[in-house]
Amino acid sequence: MFPNIQELNIYIICGKTDLRKGIDGLAASLRELYGEDEVPYDHSLFLFCGSQRDRFKALYWDRSGFVLYYKRYENGHLQWPRTRSEVQHLSHYQLKRLITGLSIQERRTIHDFKPGYTN
Repeated sequence: MFPNIQELNIYIICGKTDLRKGIDGLAASLRELYGEDEVPYDHSLFLFCGSQRDRFKALYWDRSGFVLYYKRYENGHLQWPRTRSEVQHLSHYQLKRLITGLSIQERRTIHDFKPGYTN
């Protein structure tokens, strides 16, 4: 069961991850990244992306064990940060967009506004 997204800390793991890794391999990657006893598992969702950027995995600890989610897009690819400098804060709304296959960057057209009264 997917946790309540509003209650989670969301971590994007930058760069390319070998998505052949399962739960144990991804958890080992987190221990390498954060340190053996420093991984913030509680209330956290860790997102990993492969080299083709058409799929990602999400690792979640639910206090009784790990849950692994996998998403593969049939068309298109993700705009995934490859370096820490490219990482932006990912809001819960953006995570929902990512999971449903939408871009996390909304593209809105801003139209010029001309003040005045027209009939």
